[in-house]
Amino acid sequence: MPEEKEAKQKGAPKEKDGAKAKKGEKGAPQAPAKPVEKKDENFRYIVRIVNTDLDGNKSIVIALSGIKGIGLRSAEAITRMAGIPRTTKIGDLPEPKTDELEKLITDYSEKVPHWMVNRQSDWSSGADIHLVGIDVELNRRDDINLMKMIRCYRGIRHETGQKVRGQRTRSNGRTGMTMGVVRRKEAPGAAPAEEKKE
Repeated sequence: MPEEKEAKQKGAPKEKDGAKAKKGEKGAPQAPAKPVEKKDENFRYIVRIVNTDLDGNKSIVIALSGIKGIGLRSAEAITRMAGIPRTTKIGDLPEPKTDELEKLITDYSEKVPHWMVNRQSDWSSGADIHLVGIDVELNRRDDINLMKMIRCYRGIRHETGQKVRGQRTRSNGRTGMTMGVVRRKEAPGAAPAEEKKE
C-alpha cells in the first residue's frame, strides 16, 4: 500500500510536468484573435475633395470636417443630402460618389438655410455664400486689407497689431520690452514732506 501511494505521488507530478511541458510548447494561453478586416481592393487611403487630401480610414463626417470651412454640422448635412451612412469610411466610397460629394459641397449655400452658411450677406455681392478650402483664407485677408484701407477702428487695430475685439490690453497681449507695474521709488534717506503749520 505505501508503495502504491508513492507510485501515485511520483506519477502525479510527472503528469503535471507533462501537462506543463505541453503548455510550454504552445506558450501561454492566448486571447482569441480578432478577425482581420480585409480592405477592399478599391479602398483609397487618400481621397481628394475640394483640393484637400482626406484620410480614407476616417468616417465620412470626420473626414469632411477636415476641409477648411466645413464643420461637423455642415458635414452631417452633406452626408445626409448624399444619402450615405455617417459611419461609412470615406475611402470605401467609389469615385462617382466622391464627385457627388464635391458637387454638394460647392452647391452647399443653395441647399441649406441662410443661417447655415459661413458668409451671410457678402459685402460685395450681398448674397449668402459658403466658402471652403483656400477661399476662406483669401477672403479673410481681403476683409482685413479693406478695413485697413478705409481706416476703420478695426483696421487700425489690425495695423498696429493690437487686440481687435475689445479685450483688455493692460495685463494681456503685451509684446516687446513692456515692463510690469512700475512703482516710484523714494530717494533713500529722504524724510517725508511735513505740512507747514500756520
